[in-house]
Amino acid sequence: MKRFANIFGALAAASLLTLPAAAETGDAAATGSGEAATITKAMTVLRDLQAIPDQRIPDLLLSRAEGIIILPSNVKAALWFGARFGDGVMLVRNKDRSWSNPVFVRMGGGSFGAQFGGQVSDIVLVLTTRESIEGITDGKLTLGADASAAAGPVGRTASASTSVAFDAEVYSYAKSQGLFLGVSLEGNGIFIGKKANRRFHGTESAADILANRTPAPAPAPELVAEVTRLTSDAQAAVATQEAAKPAEPAAAPSEAKTYPLPDPEPGAEPNGS
Repeated sequence: MKRFANIFGALAAASLLTLPAAAETGDAAATGSGEAATITKAMTVLRDLQAIPDQRIPDLLLSRAEGIIILPSNVKAALWFGARFGDGVMLVRNKDRSWSNPVFVRMGGGSFGAQFGGQVSDIVLVLTTRESIEGITDGKLTLGADASAAAGPVGRTASASTSVAFDAEVYSYAKSQGLFLGVSLEGNGIFIGKKANRRFHGTESAADILANRTPAPAPAPELVAEVTRLTSDAQAAVATQEAAKPAEPAAAPSEAKTYPLPDPEPGAEPNGS
């Protein structure tokens, strides 16, 4: 009986976690303000993450970013079967290294095992390759299957480390209990949010939105400006660190070596005078 009560309580908790998201989705469809609110929340999440020196995305990784995905209020709920889902935005680099308009995306994934309860987290993904971005715009990207994924390194130690290779395609960060930490999201899929894009941008085409073919409504330009500022600051910090590195000592000149000429007449001694 006690076990049944625990399971029922976990199920109720997980269900309650989904209610705010469902209510917000309904309000968004009715008022059209849900997407603007998502962008505003995304700005807050990114600023909060980069404002904490010991938990922020390292400058070297941020300077190399080809894309950034921000998923505010991502929900994870479990009752034996676990599920993670949430909505957010993705920005990608243009050919001139500027940033695109935000396109709306969704994340979803499941897992099996003895797991109960629920959690709401803010998630930031840093994409380091064009291939990972193209996987999303082509339909779906599954972390760990279609693109290598890793929990993102954090803080000043990672920024200063020369041993961090940053060789994964996607690095993930999540804020839970007030702390940003690297988190593994393998098995989760990322999709284009076509309905949200149509409501906010007037088109479902991710390619058109990312190409900046039409001006994006507010507050999208503010988010683009914030991402531009953060990545530009990261690039400047990396350049400063590189310039501050001590120059490698010049190699000492090698000593001159002499080589004796072979004796044209071995065994024959010269006549003394």
